[in-house]
Amino acid sequence: MTQSPVWHPFTQHALEPPMKRVVETKGAYLVDEAGNRVLDAISSWWVITHGHRHPTIVEAIRQAAQSYDQIIFAEYTHAPAEELARGLIDLSPAGLDHVFYSDSGSTAVEVALKMALGFFHNTGKHRDRIVVMEHSYHGDTIGTMSVGERGVFNAAYEPLLFGVDTIPFPTPGEEQNTLDTFDASCRSGRIAALLIEPLVLGAGGMKMFGSALLSELKKIAEHHGVLLIADEVMTGWGRTGTLFACAQAGISPDILCTSKGLTGGSLPLAATLCTRQIFDAHLSTDRRNTFFHSSSYTANPIACAAAVANLKIWMEEPVQARIDRLAALQRQGLSRFAGDRRFRNIRQSGTIAALDLAVPSDGYLADIGPSLRAFFRERNLLIRPLGNIIYLMPPYCVTETEIDRLYDTIDEAASMCLEKAA
Repeated sequence: MTQSPVWHPFTQHALEPPMKRVVETKGAYLVDEAGNRVLDAISSWWVITHGHRHPTIVEAIRQAAQSYDQIIFAEYTHAPAEELARGLIDLSPAGLDHVFYSDSGSTAVEVALKMALGFFHNTGKHRDRIVVMEHSYHGDTIGTMSVGERGVFNAAYEPLLFGVDTIPFPTPGEEQNTLDTFDASCRSGRIAALLIEPLVLGAGGMKMFGSALLSELKKIAEHHGVLLIADEVMTGWGRTGTLFACAQAGISPDILCTSKGLTGGSLPLAATLCTRQIFDAHLSTDRRNTFFHSSSYTANPIACAAAVANLKIWMEEPVQARIDRLAALQRQGLSRFAGDRRFRNIRQSGTIAALDLAVPSDGYLADIGPSLRAFFRERNLLIRPLGNIIYLMPPYCVTETEIDRLYDTIDEAASMCLEKAA
């Protein structure tokens, strides 16, 4: 086979084997060109919720394609976008009244940042700083890299990134330090917004914190007139056990970003929801107050139709029961490693389970990472450890037998890797 011209994401082609082609997806599985059924234990980078090619979503896509392709959204609207917006507002935390569409998690966050800064600019208040949490990840565009953790992911692009205020991750027992640092930043009078991944910091290492801290951060933000932006791109659509993670803290953010599971993982689409006050700050007879943002594929009708079908699944199928069942299976699987010295920091948030392999080298570039991935790949499991951090985030259709297989293989992988490292 000739060498492919394709440049894959997060891939060092000098070290990786040739990519196998996937020829079919169904349920919790990918089928490759050799006929191997690969259990998708990370929902193809956290996007697949109900399972690959859910029939309700597939049919909605087919029907929408009979009537639509892309429509300029600065000049017209269409039924799928209107229906989806109303459905999102109904399902989201109270107080979110407007929906702005884009096409990825990164762009949803970019939109949120611009909304927040535009709000204060248009209301005549000088607030130009964003607060973020240590270890955060919000995307790979320039703006979202700026508000993410600095390190190997973005070192080459440092000259392009803008500065932010950072609060420490709330390690157990140090939560008050996080709150005090945020309060101190707010006292500068320059903070426009706190941007946070609620309850779970995904790419930063599946780091988890409690809902009480999120609630307290919201109180501090409100006290200082600071907006709270919830990046629910990964945590939304049931991953942490509830439709949106914010619900567990009993808070309503001023801006909420959603993507990934918005269409059940079938097509790229994102939405940024905001309060009426933020929308109204851009509503003016002065065209200079317009919200100047778009992309060519804003509110693609076929993607919106897929998302409407996803909402239908949430309303008509026992999705919450499936999430609760999966959370219980994850809890049971993790319990076998309680007290196991091969692992550290065994943790869970809803359907997300994670544990750190106890090796000398840790972090995303931990030496053990490629070996772990190869081990799982040979056993037809799609698991992509974050260095020495092994996590599972399967679609909600996964079975108990499949979960058992995942934990059996993690057990085997730990023994193999630690033996090799010894």
